[in-house]
Amino acid sequence: MVSVFVRSLIYNIVFYLNLAFWISLGIPTYVMPRWGVVWIAQNWGRASIFWMRLICNTKVDYRGLEKIPKGPLLVAAKHQSAWETFALLQFFEQPLYILKRELLWLPFFGWYLQKANMIGVDRGAGGRGLLDMFKRARDEVRRGRQLLIFPEGTRMPVGAPPDYKSGVSQIYVTCGVACVPVALNSGMFWPRRTFMRYPGTIVIEFLDPIPPGLARNEFTERVSAAIEEATARLVNDAREEQIKLLGFSAPIAGSAPA
Repeated sequence: MVSVFVRSLIYNIVFYLNLAFWISLGIPTYVMPRWGVVWIAQNWGRASIFWMRLICNTKVDYRGLEKIPKGPLLVAAKHQSAWETFALLQFFEQPLYILKRELLWLPFFGWYLQKANMIGVDRGAGGRGLLDMFKRARDEVRRGRQLLIFPEGTRMPVGAPPDYKSGVSQIYVTCGVACVPVALNSGMFWPRRTFMRYPGTIVIEFLDPIPPGLARNEFTERVSAAIEEATARLVNDAREEQIKLLGFSAPIAGSAPA
């Protein structure tokens, strides 16, 4: 356990140094087309994954990459960790996120988000803010971008009951494009609300695309069933791997090792 603690501490220091490096390197992209800042973000993500493997012995297995269609797309991913927010970037030419408007105001990092034309949501604007978000999402996707969303809206602890928000199905209907569900087990290796990073294999699995044109309820049922079934399988595999490596599986949300 001490070794895991020390490795986690070293990785977190390296993670933020790496972030500072790429933020500094990307300053010229403020006067470049959007692809410049996307290139910086993708390489920051790859570097973060590289350092995690080197320091924490956390490997990554990407599955189902052949299922990602080209062009405008909706990508609905399970959200267990901060890891997938940057790991997913590398697979899309024009990635798009919906995020809290306040993040756009952060020095440097927020300016990059603005340059990348991410969609900031004013949560205090109520229905008007949601309508504006739906319209912007539709317009950006129709320009050929890939919208990455987390259907539960926030990071969920491993094993928590699923909580898929109704707004996701509205985005699907409004955008009118195929949706690729994504299952993963990142929360077993980068749990939320802790700096611990565990060894093993993070698996991110792209599932069969859901075609456009479904009713909202049917879409919600299909996307949630696909993601939850595959995620449960990947989490179980991760538990078995960690028990072999460490003698226990990663604690969930700060609980004691089991």
